[in-house]
Amino acid sequence: MTTITRILALSGCIIGISLLHYLTPLHLHYLHDIFQRLYYLPIILAAFWFGLRGGLCCSLIVSIVYAPHILFQWGGHLTMEMEKYMEILIYNTVGGVTGLLSQREQERSVQLQKTATGLKESYQKLQHQSEQIIVIEEQLRRTEKLSTLGEMAAVLAHEIRNPLGSIRGTAEILKDDYQPGDPKYEFIEIQIKETERLNRVVQDFLHMARPQQAEMQPCPVQKELDTIVTLVSNEAKDRQVNLVLQPQPLPAIINADGEKLRQAFLNIVINALQATPKGGSVTISTTISENGFCEISFHDTGAGIDADTLGKIFEPFFTTKPEGTGLGLAISKKIIESHNGTLVIESEHACGATVTVRLPILDPINGEKG
Repeated sequence: MTTITRILALSGCIIGISLLHYLTPLHLHYLHDIFQRLYYLPIILAAFWFGLRGGLCCSLIVSIVYAPHILFQWGGHLTMEMEKYMEILIYNTVGGVTGLLSQREQERSVQLQKTATGLKESYQKLQHQSEQIIVIEEQLRRTEKLSTLGEMAAVLAHEIRNPLGSIRGTAEILKDDYQPGDPKYEFIEIQIKETERLNRVVQDFLHMARPQQAEMQPCPVQKELDTIVTLVSNEAKDRQVNLVLQPQPLPAIINADGEKLRQAFLNIVINALQATPKGGSVTISTTISENGFCEISFHDTGAGIDADTLGKIFEPFFTTKPEGTGLGLAISKKIIESHNGTLVIESEHACGATVTVRLPILDPINGEKG
């Protein structure tokens, strides 16, 4: 109920009771006794609604309205007049006391509301701090894993890569002694391919664990994406997946190491192709945000990623593929972050997944970051 509505209701109540007084014959004493008690209703309501001032103002208005009735209609009856004057005094006392109590209750309610608001803000701050602590702990765990990877990479590089090179070189020499179609020729082919695969795994370890020197230079985003689409077009065709690169609405140039950026994009597109069933599609689109970022989205129509897997997808060695190493997306995220960008994955069950890469663009005029 609004303030105006309350004032109108009180005014109507006082006018109505006063008319009953003035229009009722004086010999009906019992009715006048009832009517003068009815004045307490607007006085108490005013006190509850508007506090001390409201209660006193209403009781004063009632006194002013009721006084002529005593003076001019009940004049000459001193005992009755004194009783009714005492009633006016009680009106003001009730209005003042009730208004004071109501005002204190309202102030207490306001104070409690402020306390509740403060507690809520404190809870939200604590919740935000706890979330930050969880994120920091996760970063520390990831750093610890990377530290362990660094030690492992040094051993792997020395103990595995050199023997792999020897094995591959020997296999290529033996391969020359046999013709295609010979069973031994095929076995040697398998040996060479598996050696290359193992060498890629070791190389992934090195990329993940060791910081690489980046050669930053202006790179057109659309050109890099065109190169990626060209590289994976055959694989998309073999998998019968429609690979679509949407035209860029505005040219975007970023400061990046083109080779590493292509590696990150390639990992993302290959993952999308592998997650998309036959007849599905992978769509690559680019938008320019107002705050100076280029957003590249890679959307597939696969089965999507459940919430548990989504929370672990960037952890090194975590993979859902039988032959995966669990390093592709972790390496891609590290590359994007080294370019002052972000990599985010969103997914819903049976609705595919969308990988969004945000990178700061260069000002097309002076070559500075937007």
